[in-house]
Amino acid sequence: MKKYPMKRKGTRWPEVLLLCLLFVFLLAGCGKGNGSAEKEKLDFTVVEEAEIPEELKSIIEEKKEAEFKLTYTCDGALYLVVGIGKQATGGYSISVKDLYLQDGSICLETESMGPSQGEEVSKTPSYPYIVLKLQYREEPVVFL
Repeated sequence: MKKYPMKRKGTRWPEVLLLCLLFVFLLAGCGKGNGSAEKEKLDFTVVEEAEIPEELKSIIEEKKEAEFKLTYTCDGALYLVVGIGKQATGGYSISVKDLYLQDGSICLETESMGPSQGEEVSKTPSYPYIVLKLQYREEPVVFL
């Protein structure tokens, strides 16, 4: 019987190691960050219902049954809208905790509040939302 030497396939450890390192570096770049980037506070106004553009009013009306977050631009202004959907009673509100520019994104942090204990509220369902207006900016918006 004739013996043939087995061809040894080259090990692929260098390629596997390189791919693993590349994967680790990619994952490290996707982190939320340690918050060390500087926050730039943004000026805004809370828009009264009478001042909301008509087209935006109709969009809000379509979406008000469920929780929603949206942006809308009109006449050099950027509108940020947050709604918490249908609530069984009145007395609910939304407040702005923070609005700032960080890492190339506009960040909006809001908080919804229910009625205080003992507060008299309307027994009809409500659809709380808040509309903020700021100078138009190109950066993407992140709702926190």
